[in-house]
Amino acid sequence: MSVPQDWLSRLLDITPVRGQLDLRCQYGAPWRIDQDASAAGEMAYHVVLQGAALLEDPDGGPPVQIGAGDILLLANGQAHTLHDGSGKRARRPVQRAAANVVFSENSGHGARLDMLCGRFVLSAPHARLLRRYLPTHLVARGTAEAAKEARETGTQLATLMALMRTESGVDSLGGRAMLNALSTALFALTLRFASQSREAPAGLLALAGYPRLAPALEALFHDPGQPWTLPLLARKCSMSRATFVRLFQEKLGCSASDLLTDIRMTLAANALRTSSASTGAVAESVGYQSEAAFQRAFKLHMGITPAQWRRASQRQDDEV
Repeated sequence: MSVPQDWLSRLLDITPVRGQLDLRCQYGAPWRIDQDASAAGEMAYHVVLQGAALLEDPDGGPPVQIGAGDILLLANGQAHTLHDGSGKRARRPVQRAAANVVFSENSGHGARLDMLCGRFVLSAPHARLLRRYLPTHLVARGTAEAAKEARETGTQLATLMALMRTESGVDSLGGRAMLNALSTALFALTLRFASQSREAPAGLLALAGYPRLAPALEALFHDPGQPWTLPLLARKCSMSRATFVRLFQEKLGCSASDLLTDIRMTLAANALRTSSASTGAVAESVGYQSEAAFQRAFKLHMGITPAQWRRASQRQDDEV
């Protein structure tokens, strides 16, 4: 008997994410962090343990304030700037290595900041799927008011952050492995928490927080090889085709067909990389009756043919 999975578990099953903690920043104002764009397939995260910070919006909007208990995820891996908001010249930080984490500290005497900085690492096709359906920068608010909306998850998130704070502050045996494992769990828990908030951000999290569309979301993630049509998905959600199309587009920002194609292509990329199945067999497994149609869809989606993708993936695996 297969183990049951909700849609988020299924998403993380087909798009595995590995967390890594890089720095613990302990600054006194004035301070400033100018972080370069992430490497391909990486998403930066910041966890504010104490104090507050201003994020200069990478998309050109007004600055975003984040405070103690907040988690910032930059899904598109953009270069970004965080600072204390004073406008004063930042004190130059210095780094010191402990057994399990690197500390970045400065000599500022103003308001204190204690923040964990790390990244979530994915392969290129997996990053593409997640980035398309997550906001460019997601802030999961750890305030008491926000936690009321998702009380159980908020408590779990606070506990996880406390564990990361403790593990990064001591040189315990296995601490580095523990911090990276906690970072990996942080990704799933942050997405769960954000999806349960009153104002879930656009994309999959908004869709997940809308119960009427949940049956369609579960169907697409669990049985992507089925010949789903809009009328079938609409009936699963007990609504008309027109209402289903409108609500899905409104919440996700694209159609159910677009999401289904992205899921199918990600599964196909995984199969081509990890199995010796023929292209035709892979095509059939993800819902294509015609190998030629699959070839066209894969090249349009990935930029290369299935055979080219398989060879490139095998070369990468051989180099590791």
